[in-house]
Amino acid sequence: MKKEERQYPRVMISPKAKRSIQNGHPWIYGEEILDIEGVPQNGELVDVFAKNSFMGTGFYNSTSKITVRLISRNANDVFDNHFWRRRIEYAIRYRKTVMPGADFACCRLIHGEADQMPGLTVDRYDNILSVQITCLGMELIKDTVYRALWDVLTEMDETITGIYEHNDISLRSKEGLREYKGWYRFDGIPVPESAVTEICENGVRYLVDVENGQKTGFFLDQKYNRAAVARVANGKRVLDCFTHTGSFGLNAALGGAERVTCVDISQSAINMAKANAIRNNLDGKMDFLCEDMFDLLTRLADQKCRNYDFIILDPPAFTKSRKTVEAATRGYKEINFKAMKLLPRGGYLATCSCSHFVTDDLFRKILASAAKDAAVSLRQIEARQQAPDHPILWNVPETDYLKFYIFQVV
Repeated sequence: MKKEERQYPRVMISPKAKRSIQNGHPWIYGEEILDIEGVPQNGELVDVFAKNSFMGTGFYNSTSKITVRLISRNANDVFDNHFWRRRIEYAIRYRKTVMPGADFACCRLIHGEADQMPGLTVDRYDNILSVQITCLGMELIKDTVYRALWDVLTEMDETITGIYEHNDISLRSKEGLREYKGWYRFDGIPVPESAVTEICENGVRYLVDVENGQKTGFFLDQKYNRAAVARVANGKRVLDCFTHTGSFGLNAALGGAERVTCVDISQSAINMAKANAIRNNLDGKMDFLCEDMFDLLTRLADQKCRNYDFIILDPPAFTKSRKTVEAATRGYKEINFKAMKLLPRGGYLATCSCSHFVTDDLFRKILASAAKDAAVSLRQIEARQQAPDHPILWNVPETDYLKFYIFQVV
């Protein structure tokens, strides 16, 4: 199909938006739209033009600040079932390559814009797919997408028993979408009796509650960072801060740590971490505290505690917008400063930030400032990012969010 034959409404964009698209970014904001030819319906496709130059095709939504999300820059693409099947197969085969063997049974299969499927997140937890959709256009074609996911995995001899929609997030309201969660129902295919399944990551077994767990059920992006911690943990006394369900602490314990103390402010998270420790026969070398991490680090620093020679800091995102970066910077510096003060010379620190708005350059400056104030030096062991099933597109900065470092404090 030639672009002059296309029947989609035409969206005319500003020179600024044109430069952004030419640089590879797929988003067009409302204020960058100069004119619209035709009457696009929210969630439907539009063609994007800069003057007479065809720039691409994307989902339109006047309700959203991001008014157009491009899915293709090829004027000859036909957006039928075969198109989405090809795109999904391409994404899944990429995961099969970068997450080989057992890792493929527990990984992110679709990572939104990084897979040219805006607003779509698909995580695999063994036989269950957990899905979030934050784009109206993707919501409208989800039947096609889910069928393609099911068929592609089945043809790879991968057993999938259900697709759980975890669409209970406030971000959907910005697209005019309702919030809900529950099993997606295929005609004639029964849904699983339970949303709880077991996964194995780095040799550690977890029960994942796809219905009630955070995000889509589990934080998959730190998979190989947890393995890096395990390599350093042998013989160490470990303090795992913001432990959530104990994943870093469990990897450290399995890696041969002498003792691991896991701390989280959520009692339900601590209960799950304890259950995970028992499941892996690691409870004999692990302790669990339900406490505010800032308060605990302050108290331990005041007491000049020397009980730990390896501290892991895996906090939640301290900021989700540019407006609160300054406050987040103070929070990151405080916890890292206190951890550095707690560690003996020669101790080890694993620290990270999962906020896109705290850039790697800023995070490094925070760590350097904390080290200066703590009167220590940082010997870098590893600098890491998210696992490759959460791919980073260099032309889409929003896909680059996780910073992870392991240091020796000297």
